[in-house]
Amino acid sequence: MPTRNPLRWLVHWADWFEMRGVYVPGEDNRTVDPWRDFGWLIVAWLAGLGVFILFFALAV
Repeated sequence: MPTRNPLRWLVHWADWFEMRGVYVPGEDNRTVDPWRDFGWLIVAWLAGLGVFILFFALAV
């Protein structure tokens, strides 16, 4: 039976963003793709937002 670890889900989700491509320093001739260049930041922001909402939902 697979374990249900939310941290593993976050790492898997962030790895999915990285598999789509990673920013290479010096590659300035292309447009910025937020999903590719800021995948970890987006995952961290969404996880923080989820914890924030969950905290206030349980506080009521």
